[in-house]
Amino acid sequence: MNQRRILLVPGGMFCLLVLLGAPVSFADDPPEQPVYRPANRYPVLREIEAARDAAQAERDSLQKLVDDRYAVEAKAKQEAQLSLRLDWNGIQKPSAPEDFASAWHLPPVPQYYTGTCWSFCSTSFFESEVARQTGRQIKLSEMWTVYWEYVERARRFVREYGHSLVAEGSQDHGTLEIYRQYGAVPLEAYAGVCGPDGRHDHTPLYEEIHNYLQWVKENRYWDEEKTVAVVRSILDSYLGRPPETFDFEGDTHTPSSFRDDVLQLNLDDYVNCISTLKEPFGQYVVLDVADNWRRKSNYLNLPLDDFYRVIKGAIQAGYTVSLGGDVSEPGLDGYEDAAVIPPWDIPAAYIDQGSREFRIANGTTTDDHGVHAVGYLRHGDRDWFLIKDSNRSSRLGQFEGYYFYDGDYIRLKMLAFMVHKDRLRELLPDS
Repeated sequence: MNQRRILLVPGGMFCLLVLLGAPVSFADDPPEQPVYRPANRYPVLREIEAARDAAQAERDSLQKLVDDRYAVEAKAKQEAQLSLRLDWNGIQKPSAPEDFASAWHLPPVPQYYTGTCWSFCSTSFFESEVARQTGRQIKLSEMWTVYWEYVERARRFVREYGHSLVAEGSQDHGTLEIYRQYGAVPLEAYAGVCGPDGRHDHTPLYEEIHNYLQWVKENRYWDEEKTVAVVRSILDSYLGRPPETFDFEGDTHTPSSFRDDVLQLNLDDYVNCISTLKEPFGQYVVLDVADNWRRKSNYLNLPLDDFYRVIKGAIQAGYTVSLGGDVSEPGLDGYEDAAVIPPWDIPAAYIDQGSREFRIANGTTTDDHGVHAVGYLRHGDRDWFLIKDSNRSSRLGQFEGYYFYDGDYIRLKMLAFMVHKDRLRELLPDS
């Protein structure tokens, strides 16, 4: 047997190859070439894996049975859920919207699947203001305001490095600010809905904007121009591109010229008011709620008696008022078209500045919803207000889009209102 041994002996940069035995001839003894062959198979391991998968499948099936049972129980519980409500037997409420002495206003418009009540109530308010001051009855676009409000929210989100809230809700002063910055348009120029049925559904719109801005925040992508451009592309896809010019009654307008020449609105004539013990009365303060994302500090703080007197007096004088406050109360019932404060909540004699503040402080009076107060009626020994409402609950009863609010409900549960400054007279700090 021919034995070959190879020694590699280090030596500087070279190695000495020493062959012991017969010399190696690669030409006579070529190495095998590499080849591909099937990977190794291990049947016993496959059996173990199959047994493991079968056991997991059995466990999964058992879990699914339990999950399904709990899902059915949860659905049944939800469907059987009861909400605490007032027994309306014996409540003497107005019989119809026609009973009220009301200012001119367009029929109620549903907001459908959006959280943009603030735009619907304030748009309706300005429609009534235009009619009161000019006699022109013009339907304005709610979604024009919503579009540009999202743009400004995205802009502030970048400037505040993600600390400014971006959500569907806002305040009715948002419409003032958008009109001031971008102008206004009639509904016929911008419907703001791309769906074939004409109904608003902002769930996918908001999710897409929210997810994008979260990415901006997580990646610290604080490029204002590019961020706003992306948000506008999302808005364009869901609401449509807002017009730069449009025709109205035979004339071509820009949004600014329409605001100034047609609507003739002086936006400096409108004041927002609140009533809280937390701030000094008679001064402009911040309404400290999440939807006041601009952190506007121009809310005139009034004592409750003045707060209510201005609302009531304005409507009695033919003005209207944009209201914002709490609507998650057992005494507000869409099936009854009415809202009252039940005596088992608090007797009417105890509704005052203190009981109002107590509910603000403990979070049972919250910034839920915006509505438009358009009429007044003294019914029996009670004040009643005709409320134009865009929310779904206002369409459960006999008078779609309307509520009748008892005066005590406004005194206790409405946080803020907007009105023409003429109705505030001597209450303005600079008067």
